[in-house]
This record gives sequence, structure tokens and C-alpha cells, in this order.
Amino acid sequence: MRPRIDAVAETPLRRGFGALTIRDRLRDEILSLQLRPGQLLDEVRLAERFAASRSPVREALVHLQAEGLVDTLPNKGTVVAGMNIEEFPQYIDALDLVQRAVTRLAAELRTDVDLERIRQEQERFRATVPARDALGMIQTNMDFHLAISEASRNPYLHDAYRRLLVGGRRMLRLYYQSYDDDLPPELPASHDRIIEAIERRDVEWADRLAREHAEEVHGRFIHFMAQRRTRDIPIA
Repeated sequence: MRPRIDAVAETPLRRGFGALTIRDRLRDEILSLQLRPGQLLDEVRLAERFAASRSPVREALVHLQAEGLVDTLPNKGTVVAGMNIEEFPQYIDALDLVQRAVTRLAAELRTDVDLERIRQEQERFRATVPARDALGMIQTNMDFHLAISEASRNPYLHDAYRRLLVGGRRMLRLYYQSYDDDLPPELPASHDRIIEAIERRDVEWADRLAREHAEEVHGRFIHFMAQRRTRDIPIA
């Protein structure tokens, strides 16, 4: 059973760093699904938990609301934002189109500096995989794809892609959970192939790999959500 949000005593936070530290800890708990969609985030209990005043707690919640991770509801307070699973097909459609666009443009327009940064972000992602560090994988996967997006030289597409990736972090958590956080080698290798296509400036190959990447996430996610754990259990 997961602990209640107000059940864990925290070390008092240093003055001046309270809001950012609270934000980061709550973000991790939301992205890891320890805090569930719709769960109430009571400011008083959070202040007690973090040994802080309500001011940094309130500031942390404002940051999280800007990321789309919490909602403020009339007469109810602040709750963990819903995940809108029913919108997943539309989300993947948008991700597929924007991901292909930025990857194509990166293959066409990238510089050597861009390519080096993309490789560095891939190595950071790869380092999180053996440790089964789900939160690390979420962050470094996003950083890898945003490095590609920056190489596209299109700030409008980059901003749209960033919002899609930020908004899809909890769905990516479920995707990794479908592998029990133990990713098969071909998944990090798919990033390597994208890097190779960008390095070769092969626009069509980059486009195809970006689409395959989105389709793999879609297929795996749908498979995971369709699993039934009790179907073969006999009932006397």
C-alpha cells in the first residue's frame, strides 16, 4: 500500500529553496503515479509534511499547475490532474505528426554541435535503463527528443513538441511499467538509429524511424491497457 501524502515526515527544508524542493518531490510522486489522478493535495497537510509554511507549498502547486500536473477545482481545492486516457489516440496522432516533422528537419538542418548534444542526451538516457530508473528514463527520453527538436530550427514546432512531451510523461510512465521498467535493448537502440539517420542527413529514413517510434509506444500502451489479470482464474 502506498503511503498517504501526509503520512511521511520530511526533513525540514532550507529557507529559500522550499517551493522548488516541494515542487520537485511532488512532481516525482505524480509522475511515478504514487499520487493518483484526482487525489486531493491539501495545503495544510503538505505544509506539515514538509515542515514548511503554506506559502512555498502554494507556490509549488502553482508551478505544477503550469506543467498540467495539478488542477484547482472550485470548492474542492487542488487535486492531481486527470490523465485523459480516452484522448490517447488523438495524443499519439499529434505526437506522430510533430515528432516526424522535427526529426525530418533535424536530419536536414542539424549542425555538428546539434549532433553532439543529441548523442550526449542519448547516453544520459542509456545510463538510466540498466538501473530501471523510470523517472530518470522519462526525463532523459524527453531531453533526447527535445535536443532533436532544437536541431529542427523551428521554434513553433519545438514548443508544440515540448508541450506534447511534457503532457505525456505519465502515459510514458505506464509505457515503461508495461515492461516492468526493464526495457529491452531494442528500445535504446531505436534512438541510436534515429541519430544515425540524422547524422547521414537521411530525411526519409529519419521520418520513417520517428513514425515507428510513435507506433511502438502506441501499440505497447494499448496492449498494456487491455491486459486482464483475472480472466484465467477459476472461480469455485
